[in-house]
Amino acid sequence: MAWRQIPGTIPLLALALMACGWVAIARSEEIADIPSGTAWRQAIWSAAAMAVMFSVAAPSYRLTIRIAYLGFGVTVVALVSVYLFGPINGAHRWIRLGPVGFQPSEFAKIAVVLALARYLMYRDSASSWLGVLAPLAITLVPIWLVLKEPDLGTSLVFLPVLFAMLYASGVGPRRLAAIAVVGLLAMPMLWGQMSRDQRSRVTALWEQSTPGQSPTPAGYHLHQAKRMFALGGYFGSVFADDATAAAESQADRRVPEPHTDSIFSVFGERFGIVGCGGVLLLYALLLWRGLTIAQKTGEPFGRLVVVGVMAMIGFQVIINTGMLVGLLPITGLPLPLMSYGGSGLLATAIGLGLVMNIAARPGYEMAAHRNRPSRARAA
Repeated sequence: MAWRQIPGTIPLLALALMACGWVAIARSEEIADIPSGTAWRQAIWSAAAMAVMFSVAAPSYRLTIRIAYLGFGVTVVALVSVYLFGPINGAHRWIRLGPVGFQPSEFAKIAVVLALARYLMYRDSASSWLGVLAPLAITLVPIWLVLKEPDLGTSLVFLPVLFAMLYASGVGPRRLAAIAVVGLLAMPMLWGQMSRDQRSRVTALWEQSTPGQSPTPAGYHLHQAKRMFALGGYFGSVFADDATAAAESQADRRVPEPHTDSIFSVFGERFGIVGCGGVLLLYALLLWRGLTIAQKTGEPFGRLVVVGVMAMIGFQVIINTGMLVGLLPITGLPLPLMSYGGSGLLATAIGLGLVMNIAARPGYEMAAHRNRPSRARAA
């Protein structure tokens, strides 16, 4: 495959978003108590992510068809293995291998996308009510394991990905509506599995403090995030004069997890509403480019993978930005490509590398797929 066949817009947009994240992380070092050198470590992770993205884009993506179920199984084992390691901040989310640690939940999102695409690539896979149970099980297993870590934010991403891929595979609206009803009926059980801290984050959404009112402990994160946007104004502190910047105390610019979950609010403080609009435009262009690739892809597995990856990124953006402006509960979900962290960055890079790979082979093995017998006839 010639490298010129790979669409250049995907890596350029990803690089632009990583650069925005690096600037916001550097700003976090100035206004928050995060370790010095965090921004430079993220720069190293960004370089590694770009290398991974192009490495995944080079070989034929049909290799992932063969290992999709195996990769899902390995991911489930990894999600269980986190309990072999000590908790960090009260949560079992990490696997430590010497000085290196990674979060299996980040890579579980990619594993679920590949497993769902592998199952749904045949038209008759989800053509019956019974056939919908398998993709539902593929999704619910990691949701339960991730929620037990606990990690409410990451667990929320899987169901929208499932819905997007079921819709792209041709599942009818009645079955999708039935799954939605099942999900709503399961909400009380989900609430029962949530910790007290997770519940307080949800209820804080309806207890938002008014201007001049002190926030509740559970609503502090949201209060400070909204205050950061207010401090940024239209064009951000980067264009404010020294007198205006000095008028605000250091405590006013404090927000929990400034370089991870709250990085969008830090970017808003630095570059204002205009800067935030620019970031959202970059994400919109990335999603639009991905959906055009899915539309042009004739091979079912590749098309479903692109839809799954774009849904994964898109819903993370919606949840993260929505929670920081008070439209959704604070769930602790990082912003893809911008938040600090190697696991999330590498997982997103793998997903975008697959999208680039599929874009370079839009009609790959279409004829072979047409001639392959369906599962019903093979049985």
